[in-house]
Amino acid sequence: MAYSLYSSIPKKPLSSILIPSPKIIFNKHLPFVTPSIFPYLGSYCTWSVSRVSPCVAETDEHHHASPGLVAKEYSDLNLPEKFSEDVGNLRIRQHVNPLRRVLMIPAEAPNWKEVFEDATLPLMVDIGSGSGRFLMWLAKRNTSSMNYLGLEIRPKLVTRAEYWVNELGLKNVHFISTNAMVSFQRVISTYPGPLMLVSILCPDPHFKKKHHKRRVVQKPLVDAIVNNLAHGGQVFIQSDVLDVALDMRNYFNAVPDKLVHIDSVDPSLPCDSDGWVLNNPMGIRTEREIHAEFEGCKIYRRVYQKV
Repeated sequence: MAYSLYSSIPKKPLSSILIPSPKIIFNKHLPFVTPSIFPYLGSYCTWSVSRVSPCVAETDEHHHASPGLVAKEYSDLNLPEKFSEDVGNLRIRQHVNPLRRVLMIPAEAPNWKEVFEDATLPLMVDIGSGSGRFLMWLAKRNTSSMNYLGLEIRPKLVTRAEYWVNELGLKNVHFISTNAMVSFQRVISTYPGPLMLVSILCPDPHFKKKHHKRRVVQKPLVDAIVNNLAHGGQVFIQSDVLDVALDMRNYFNAVPDKLVHIDSVDPSLPCDSDGWVLNNPMGIRTEREIHAEFEGCKIYRRVYQKV
């Protein structure tokens, strides 16, 4: 039987997610853009050029764009507002150049028996885990059946996430501050259990063509994911920027002998005519996804399974 993590995760009822929409803030230097002309912008949503970007959602500055949305979605985590004093002010850079020399040094694998209570459980890896709330929400619901690892390039977010993990008493989720482009193979190849799910959700788009080499999904990373993924394991990618979604799709479509799209093995997961998965299969939205949908953006999703 094919492995399917998302089918076992309880879904949040819509009534717990939908709240009245507060006023959206747009760039004062740009004209108001209505949803009806989104297609003519190459499917880039208005927030991508707004002074308030959902990237900030992962720095605790997120409530400027849509007050309370993230807090409501993750309310059952009951995360403390205050955290370790050594973190300091979390004014995190929105964009990080992963090709900086200091970020091209691979991270060492942790002692898995120290970071997880049971290091033989199936593993989910979230590349670009941001604040970590997404993984903590999943980990809290699957304490004895799954381990969760977040790879995040911004160290302050990892420090706070680990503080929250300790506050919640979770023994099945861990975060590493690293550049996944250079560390994925070294770190994941040492994990004792099976790698069953890898998620890359709304990565930094790096819009300029000359910066596309900074995008996280590149052939070496795809190869590392595919090579370490267990049989039946899955890859979940998504973006609210069509160009980025297509770029990721092309990389994963390039290994058809090892990966197939989910619609060919699980017709119960509805897709549109272009193969984009219509609904979030995880039961919880990422912070950037929350803000993107709030501003009327379409989310482009793909789920692959290793064959």
